[in-house]
Amino acid sequence: MVEKYLSTREWWAVPLATLLGSPLYANSVSVIPVMEALVGKGVPIGTALAFMTAIVTVSIPEGMILKKVMKWQLLGMFFGITIIGIIIMGYILNWII
Repeated sequence: MVEKYLSTREWWAVPLATLLGSPLYANSVSVIPVMEALVGKGVPIGTALAFMTAIVTVSIPEGMILKKVMKWQLLGMFFGITIIGIIIMGYILNWII
């Protein structure tokens, strides 16, 4: 299902990849084979990287851990800036490659 929706080069693929990766939790090393498989099946590299980065940085368990050391406002700013950065990075990589 992930490959089906992310392999398109539509404008909404990168934000969708970020949203689909958000509830998942894994470390960056364990996500690399998943990213490799997605790219092998036709997912653009920027979209796959947005998916991987969202899994590692803006997952729900990550938010629960960060909530212990941050206030809600700072946590919201962190997630907002990170999500915007991930989406921009995905668009730029898709445009370059």
